Amino acid sequence: MSKAFTKESDHDDDDLPEGATPIPKGSPNYITPKGLEKLRAELNQLARVERPKVVETVSWAAGNGDRSENGDYIYGKKRLREIDRRLRFLTKRIEAARVVDPTAQTNKDQVFFGATVTYANSRDEEKTVTIVGIDEADLEKGRISWIAPIARALMKAYEGDVVQLRIPGGVETLEIIEIAYIAVD
Repeated sequence: MSKAFTKESDHDDDDLPEGATPIPKGSPNYITPKGLEKLRAELNQLARVERPKVVETVSWAAGNGDRSENGDYIYGKKRLREIDRRLRFLTKRIEAARVVDPTAQTNKDQVFFGATVTYANSRDEEKTVTIVGIDEADLEKGRISWIAPIARALMKAYEGDVVQLRIPGGVETLEIIEIAYIAVD
């Protein structure tokens, strides 16, 4: 095949699913032990359970003759591409992972990766967030990525510190009320 028709790229984000956050260039993929466990479980499920089932379906459908109008074959091939893309993505994320156990943090007085931080905003509303890996972020559970603007504003702060968070409407003042390091589930 001619080089003109091959995909040449040195980007690690070629397999980045829609809506996924890329890892900043030159940074490791910080992740909690539980987060890495979840990525590995998904990789295992896809590679050992889902993909073999789809391959079996595609093989059966291919044996049924005309592939151009064979829905099982067409859908199966599409699903295989999706699974393979997700497998490549998960493999890259796992390979780049740097596991950080919040419970092993020795400097518990300062905000670092894995910290659960309670803060008060300028409207005296208290909020609690846990700083986790990019693939673990879940705002509904109060988990924010370590690259999120609020996490960056909180990093290296101590209890009682007041930090500035730049928001589209200006600057928000946050006062650190409590810092804890607990296992992320």
